[in-house]
Amino acid sequence: MTVTLKFKPEVEAGLVAQAQASGMSVEEYVLSVVERTVLPAEKNRLSPEQRAAAFEAWSAGHRPTPPLPDDAVSHEAMYEGREP
Repeated sequence: MTVTLKFKPEVEAGLVAQAQASGMSVEEYVLSVVERTVLPAEKNRLSPEQRAAAFEAWSAGHRPTPPLPDDAVSHEAMYEGREP
C-alpha cells in the first residue's frame, strides 16, 4: 500500500532528524514507527520455547558476572547506613 502524507514543516524536520539519528531514510524510519505501533502483538505470538530461545540469545550477548554473595543481598546489607 502506498500512502502520501503531508506533514507540517516542523514535523518533517523532526522526522528527518530522527531518521538520520537512527541511520535510516525517512521512509524506513516512518515505516518502522508505524510497524511498531500496529504490530506490537506480533512479538507476543512467539511460543514459550521461541521466547526462551530469544531470551537466551539476548543474554548470550552480555558479559558473565559473578554471583553476589548471600550477605550482599541480605536485609541488613540493603538497609545498611539507614536509621530506623
